[in-house]
Amino acid sequence: MGDLAVGARSGHDEPEDEREVTSGGSGDAGGDRDGAESERGGGGAAEPAKPGPKKQRSFWKELPLLIGIALVLALLIKTFLVQAFSIPSDSMQNTLERGDRVLVDKLTPWFGAEPDRGEVVVFRDPGNWLQGEPTPDPNAFQRVLSFIGLMPSAEDKDLIKRVIGVAGDTVECKGTGPLTVNGKALEEKSYVTMGTPCTDINDGGTFKVTVPEGKLWVMGDNRQNSSDSRYHRQDPGGGFVPVDNVVGRAFVKAWPINRWDTLPVPDTFEQSGINAAGAGGAAVHTVAAAAPGALGLAGAVPLVLWRRRRLSGGSTAG
Repeated sequence: MGDLAVGARSGHDEPEDEREVTSGGSGDAGGDRDGAESERGGGGAAEPAKPGPKKQRSFWKELPLLIGIALVLALLIKTFLVQAFSIPSDSMQNTLERGDRVLVDKLTPWFGAEPDRGEVVVFRDPGNWLQGEPTPDPNAFQRVLSFIGLMPSAEDKDLIKRVIGVAGDTVECKGTGPLTVNGKALEEKSYVTMGTPCTDINDGGTFKVTVPEGKLWVMGDNRQNSSDSRYHRQDPGGGFVPVDNVVGRAFVKAWPINRWDTLPVPDTFEQSGINAAGAGGAAVHTVAAAAPGALGLAGAVPLVLWRRRRLSGGSTAG
């Protein structure tokens, strides 16, 4: 009977406790009682019946738990692993188009890795570079999705550019190019597909700088339409981006699907002799190539299935 343990009978029709109450003091009754006690002491009691496995809960009852775990994991992934960002301008054409979504590796900076030449990075505004830019006004639902990493945040003051120089590098542009790093000309045709690598505009197009320690020199791939390090040399930071401002490296274009692609470091940044004395070396990056929501769901499903198996296989003592 379900979880109830059933006791053994002694062979009489009446219950054992009732026989003990009505046994009286006669010899026959005593003999019967002694025999019954002997029978009970001899191992006549049956083992308690083991209850069957618990009934599995309905999937619909498990669904809120699944969603909750997925959201928590997505928040953790967005904070420590990968975050999606939207491209709002044309400064990185044709590598990145307006409206593209990129995934940014936020894990490796936690282990001390610093951006290297040729990487496309997202960084916090180092000093009013976005002054005057319109700020979107997301609704409450969009704010929630942004908070857990399922859509890009509309409020973050972040920019995306390509790293050209790291600490110790000398970066120079003359005329229309080529752009040089430590005296080595960069072959940029694979990613600078609009205009020329340099411009002859004196207020930014022509320059020669040495990157200080802990800083980066960044430029957009659309050199004629990018307000990057070149045009902020008069700012307090000299146009350099602090390494500590870097959110992470953009490693893949995730949306739209027909533009899905990785964002590798161009070969020209690996050429022999480009490293200056004291310049930073290459950073090793290990990335999780999935959006926070997808990784959160992938992590939640095994946890819920494990819990269901545990409940269905468990039993209680009789």
